[in-house]
Amino acid sequence: MNGLPREDAVDRLEHVVDTVESATMPVPVREVWVYGDLALGLDPVDRLDIYLTKDILLRDDPEAEARFEADHGISGVGKSVRATWAEEYPDYLRANRNGHAAPEQCLAAHLLGDDTGAEPIHLEVCNASFEDNVTQRLRGAQLREDYTQLLDPRGVCLWADGVRSEEAFRKLRASELALPTLSHALEMLGMDEGEAGEAAAAVHAWREEQEGVTVRGDVI
Repeated sequence: MNGLPREDAVDRLEHVVDTVESATMPVPVREVWVYGDLALGLDPVDRLDIYLTKDILLRDDPEAEARFEADHGISGVGKSVRATWAEEYPDYLRANRNGHAAPEQCLAAHLLGDDTGAEPIHLEVCNASFEDNVTQRLRGAQLREDYTQLLDPRGVCLWADGVRSEEAFRKLRASELALPTLSHALEMLGMDEGEAGEAAAAVHAWREEQEGVTVRGDVI
């Protein structure tokens, strides 16, 4: 798949926000953002980049963990993801390599579904807000000299603490947002021109290597 038509990409975003608003989530979700190609007004969109700010779930239902581990072979239910969610949506329960319930994978399964494997969508999930994580990831990428870990700062908040921004959706559909190039945006965050250009090239190269739905979880 070469990309998503712009209207389809916005429709996918609205579906994500609708689901967050109406359904029990594996962990509490506080914010939904879109960043990158769609925010820039491209059509078609090479990749639809979505950012979710979630709360870290503290022990929710200790008794559920043993039950789900026995029935599904996945630990951490009632600890890292809600037991009530897992009971309602067992088909969306996902684990990491260690067999522990993975909130970002569970969110991706619930919000994007299993029939979207070929769709060019990237989901970022973190307990920090988008703006805070942009700064944190910038520092980390510079320290490690791994610019693929950067978070594109050109983002638009669509939903926060139960409030949907209809104006943000309108501007997305109309391509009315005026945002800088990635290298310029990174310069605005403090990078010098040469480093910003190198970092932007690394981010673009990483994105071009990705296929289908990709998910990345982050904890700060």
